Amino acid sequence: MECRVLSIQSHVVRGYVGNKSATFPLQVLGFEVDSINSVQFSNHTGYGHWKGQVLTAEELNVLYEGIKLNNVNHYDYILTGYSRDTSFLETVVDIIKELKRTNPKLVYVCDPVMGDQGAMYVPENLLPVYRDKVVPLADILTPNQFEAEILTGRKIYSVEDAIEVMDLLHKMGPETVVLTSTDLPSIQGDQFLVALGSQKTVKPDGINTTEKICIDIPKVDAVFVGTGDLFAAMLLAWTHHHPKDLKSACEKTASVMHHVIKRTIKYANEMAGPGKKPNAAQLELRMVQSKTDIENPAVVLGARVIQKKSQ
Repeated sequence: MECRVLSIQSHVVRGYVGNKSATFPLQVLGFEVDSINSVQFSNHTGYGHWKGQVLTAEELNVLYEGIKLNNVNHYDYILTGYSRDTSFLETVVDIIKELKRTNPKLVYVCDPVMGDQGAMYVPENLLPVYRDKVVPLADILTPNQFEAEILTGRKIYSVEDAIEVMDLLHKMGPETVVLTSTDLPSIQGDQFLVALGSQKTVKPDGINTTEKICIDIPKVDAVFVGTGDLFAAMLLAWTHHHPKDLKSACEKTASVMHHVIKRTIKYANEMAGPGKKPNAAQLELRMVQSKTDIENPAVVLGARVIQKKSQ
């Protein structure tokens, strides 16, 4: 069966971020991807200069209206990422609600891109829209630690805190929550980041099971852009292939990330030359070169189950 994704994210002419980070990997894995570009920029904003256009809520409506008029507004998945504008985000909410009415089995994967490391990089008035309107519609949510904290109003200082925050996010709507990065100490040492995930499933006998997993991801001393967008897209793909096995889905997702980042930093260092820090252009993700790893990732990062509950 054909599986179709509507991806509403940013677009760049040069490089990989937003839809450019998500579309190719999903297509490689057999998904049909329809893209709506929330912005169209020359390149990501980590460069010295960028130019481009921002899609308005009205323009988003016009595009969606065209899809609807042709009766091709049937999707299995929706994927959303970066948005800067409340009216745009509220229009996205309306579209998701309508598409879920059309297909009640539709799965919405939401990366609530708001900030990192204690600071917001979108206007603060987006937070209540995400918290009250977007997250309740999401089936799969991929916040970082900061985003999870501001959505729940709880700080994460320990694994126990993270478990509590993921449970609070479940109560808001999503059945699968993955904290893509945290500041929690890794059992493998300070060269690793800790990601955590939680999935609620209902077994055929009606028993509710919640499984929580933890995965240690090697740190790389560079700033990559578009990795969060790639993570959300790969989690969509691998949860599709492993719908009730978050451990396997996260292992494959994290392993794809690891292969792509490893290839990217190797190339960037070669391009920069000995003793020099790579620039933004050199650090663009090596996506096409990683096609084989995306299609069939060697699982190099294992996840461990930290909690399993049935009720």
